[in-house]
Amino acid sequence: MIKKISVICDNYIWLTKILIIRLSSLGDIVLTTPVVRCLKQQFSGEVEIHYLIKKKFYDVIKSNPYITKFHVVEEEGSLRSEVRGQKSENNSFSSDFRLPTSDFRLPTSNLFNRVIPQLKSENFDYIIDLHHNIRSFFVKKKLGTLSFTVNKINVRKWLKVNLKADVLPKVHIVDRYLETIKTLGIVNDGKGLDYFIPPEDEIDIVSLPASHCKGYIAFVIGGNYFTKKIPVEKIISICKKINEPVILLGGKEDFSNGAQIMNACGKAQITNLCFNACGKYNINQSASLVRQARKVITHDTGLMHIAAAFKKEIISVWGNTIPEFGMFPYYGNYQISRLAGGHPQGENLHSKSPFGKIIQVSNLTCRPCTKLGFSKCPKGHFKCMLEINEDEIVKAAK
Repeated sequence: MIKKISVICDNYIWLTKILIIRLSSLGDIVLTTPVVRCLKQQFSGEVEIHYLIKKKFYDVIKSNPYITKFHVVEEEGSLRSEVRGQKSENNSFSSDFRLPTSDFRLPTSNLFNRVIPQLKSENFDYIIDLHHNIRSFFVKKKLGTLSFTVNKINVRKWLKVNLKADVLPKVHIVDRYLETIKTLGIVNDGKGLDYFIPPEDEIDIVSLPASHCKGYIAFVIGGNYFTKKIPVEKIISICKKINEPVILLGGKEDFSNGAQIMNACGKAQITNLCFNACGKYNINQSASLVRQARKVITHDTGLMHIAAAFKKEIISVWGNTIPEFGMFPYYGNYQISRLAGGHPQGENLHSKSPFGKIIQVSNLTCRPCTKLGFSKCPKGHFKCMLEINEDEIVKAAK
């Protein structure tokens, strides 16, 4: 077991610095939070946790108190560092200090070549690579620091997608992340995922339509891929059958679908049981709405993992992807126990947990058709979503 201990010598404290690499995306970043917490709380002595991330996803994790410093890759090709506990330019205390981005303007094509000097200046003791792609490989190679890299089981996923071979391990990706750092003496504390909402982004429930102030179901209708999303017509049918306050969540790109769903439910917005919040709230505000929801209906998407961080009861609906890839809702010691139909999914799932239900169409020979998603069904029939049992979702939501 490798473990570096902080040493105090002549009043100088030697710190251990650890760089975690996870550049994207929303859900994947949330899934790394147990690693961040366990490293900070279990590593012997003084430790600084640094995190390398794309700007687009910085807001997802910026309030995490276990992270000492962020290295934020700007979309236009620059790097910004954010350090906790520094003073801002107006001399007022701030939890984040933003270095002038002009100091780090870089051509996008040379981005990772040019950020390396700043990362090198940190003199990291360890690198934890939870992204495991060509960019993270490049960073590790240039820094030359002892590193630990997650096994993404891509070969096994390929075999499952293309040959339908039953070779996937019955292990959640969070447990694979933590397996990556077991050599450092870090173990799973069983507390599940973390999500920290900045106080300014907390949504007061009284600001919602009056029909929703006494409680609602959050329905996440957004997603990066068409084949992961329930068709609009099916969402309309489900909302009508639920017949209680529902908040539709998604990005700006989902607003028109949300409007269609809300209008189809038939009443004016102020009294409508279906409230379209798509694009009206940022990610942390949406997380606040998820946290306050009675239950959450969601696709396989980032807000599903945020809901799991809040230990919400989740009805997760799966299209072209499958829970067996290891990215179903993760509750730590409070784990959901069974897939729809009562089949156990993994030895680490507990049979008496009250959390959630996984809804999917079983026994489709074409499923999974990819480990990510497509802009349209490659077979043309989209049975994985069109044949989803609406009544099963409604029953779980009641």
